[in-house]
Amino acid sequence: MAPPTPTAVIPREAWEGCSVLLDINDGDRLAFFRLTPGATVKIGDKSCSLQPLLGRPFGSLFRLGPDGLLPCNTAAPDAPSQDDKPRDAGQAQDETRDNRSLVDNNTAQTLSSEDIDTMKRDGASGNAIVEALIANSSTFGNKTVFSQEKYKLKKQKKYAPKVLLRRPSSRSICETYFKKYPARIGFMRVDALSLLLSMANVGAYSDVLAVDMVGGLVVGAVAERLGGTGYVCSTYLGSAPSSIDIIRMYNLNSEMTSRIFQAPLSDLCSLRSSGNAPGSVQGDVVEHSSVPDESLQSSLKKPSDTEVSDGNAQSTTVQPTVVEAPEPATDEHLNQGDIPIDIDAPEPAKNEHLNQGDIPIDIEAPEPATDEHLNQGDISMPECKGNNGNPIAPKALRAGKAPSPERKKYWGEHGFSSLIVAAPGHEVESVVADLLPLLSYSAPFAIYHQYLQPLATCMHSLQVSKMAIGLQITEPWLREYQVLPSRTHPHMQMNAFGGYILSGIRIHKPDPQ
Repeated sequence: MAPPTPTAVIPREAWEGCSVLLDINDGDRLAFFRLTPGATVKIGDKSCSLQPLLGRPFGSLFRLGPDGLLPCNTAAPDAPSQDDKPRDAGQAQDETRDNRSLVDNNTAQTLSSEDIDTMKRDGASGNAIVEALIANSSTFGNKTVFSQEKYKLKKQKKYAPKVLLRRPSSRSICETYFKKYPARIGFMRVDALSLLLSMANVGAYSDVLAVDMVGGLVVGAVAERLGGTGYVCSTYLGSAPSSIDIIRMYNLNSEMTSRIFQAPLSDLCSLRSSGNAPGSVQGDVVEHSSVPDESLQSSLKKPSDTEVSDGNAQSTTVQPTVVEAPEPATDEHLNQGDIPIDIDAPEPAKNEHLNQGDIPIDIEAPEPATDEHLNQGDISMPECKGNNGNPIAPKALRAGKAPSPERKKYWGEHGFSSLIVAAPGHEVESVVADLLPLLSYSAPFAIYHQYLQPLATCMHSLQVSKMAIGLQITEPWLREYQVLPSRTHPHMQMNAFGGYILSGIRIHKPDPQ
């Protein structure tokens, strides 16, 4: 019998009640909003309604007009990208000008601020103001082509800002958090997140077990990749579930949200003790037959010395690494229309803005809390439908309900098909020892950690216990490139650290001799 047809994916246009990511001035400012009737965004000193975004496809570009946001004319844009002009030339330019004779003494511009204010009151567009500034600059013609482009871009960002409508996806959400609040997602970079999903072999009709202590970023990425076909169970240590509120920004439909479950690790481990789990097969001895909540909480503060072997009979005693758990991403105002998470000009690292033309603006962003406003006012609202006719709630549904007894019984008999662990503040070795028996045999697993030593200790423990094969620790590395005519080179700033990932395959533990 053929498997059921997967439900359709998220619509391509923005609808009322959905979450959107607004990219203002090409990444200078990033903000999450929920498209409610009263939602507004403040650009400069002007507050604009977000109603013009309704019905527009994701990826649309808007400009700031006299009455608010106006869609840019894609057929004949009034402010084409400056990077496109040299690309059309197709030949090397004979550039003999340079900037050595230019002196910045504030006398080159003859257009005063009062003249600019008068143009604004008369209804002049931002592009008209930029052209007036260029025409009244006595040094613009003496600048190099690249300096002219930079000057235009700088003035355009100030007087003619552009707003890009982006769909919140695993990549955009991870990149946005990593720019301003990296500790809330465990310093997980987007390439590390993609490696986690690939190494855990997350695909359609999978049953994924996840330990998500990074605010729900991993669980949301898994649910997005499953596309409403499989199941993801987010387990947690102790009695209080960890926050997975970032899921609400993914715009998952009701079918996809209904396949996200939350269950304490002690409940899942009870399946093993009852003899239903794949880890309880005869001959597969499991040391951790039960997981009391007290022992799990004490494991966070009880690191132990471990010997790490390199396979050549050489061992080194390694001091324990105590990792402080970052606060989970608790996005209280992610789902509020008028109080967004606003990320302005990311705080660079120590040498992030070396060789950068413009100094990044560091504006204090509001502290994101628990996503309460995304679902504020739990009142029954009319059901919205996407292009495909599938119901999509105008407000994000709350994910993470408890699994049914039938589903838990199925997991107990067949096991999970993959495991993903992203718990930077927990002792990885003890947690993984409790989680691996819940997997089916030959199931892959991937474990993320900010530091190398906890994963090395866990890897040694798995090698000694012979619970897994194909063990390897991967350090992701990412560098972006600027691709422009005569200016193609790696970016002068990059993040040199993206965490580490331990991956492997669970196997049947041999009988003790």
